[in-house]
Amino acid sequence: MKHIISVLVENKFGTLNRVAAMFSARGFNLESISIGETEDNEISRMTIVTRGDDSIISQILKQLNRLIDTLKVVDVTHKPHISREVLLMTLNRGKQSQQEIFNLIDVFKAKVVDIKQKSITIEVVGSPDKINTTIEMFRPLGIKEIARSGTVAMTRGES
Repeated sequence: MKHIISVLVENKFGTLNRVAAMFSARGFNLESISIGETEDNEISRMTIVTRGDDSIISQILKQLNRLIDTLKVVDVTHKPHISREVLLMTLNRGKQSQQEIFNLIDVFKAKVVDIKQKSITIEVVGSPDKINTTIEMFRPLGIKEIARSGTVAMTRGES
């Protein structure tokens, strides 16, 4: 099962490397990892997407908590949370597909970030499911290149 883990870490040199090395050394699956500063520039939020059964996820959480720069580890998978991903996608821009491309851009609330004679690059922000669906819908139109940010997530605020 896929899990989203939010980790608050000290914003120090080598922290990301220690987390990646921990996953590698223990053979844990690391689907994506995103990291950035929080409201406090001395603390970063790392969002890790991984897969495993309950015992593997339990081991991952324990190992993350043992790392020296770790402040807080939360598996947000079963908690109310918000998750987003950014997709940049360059498409072939042919005369026959141009109208269909612009129709899908409207449907997915995408933004055109670059347009050239033979290509168009769009940006889509949304849940990982929305990103996957976007890619599948645009695939028949000729995708040239894709860049994905990986998931960022946090628990929902209180009412």
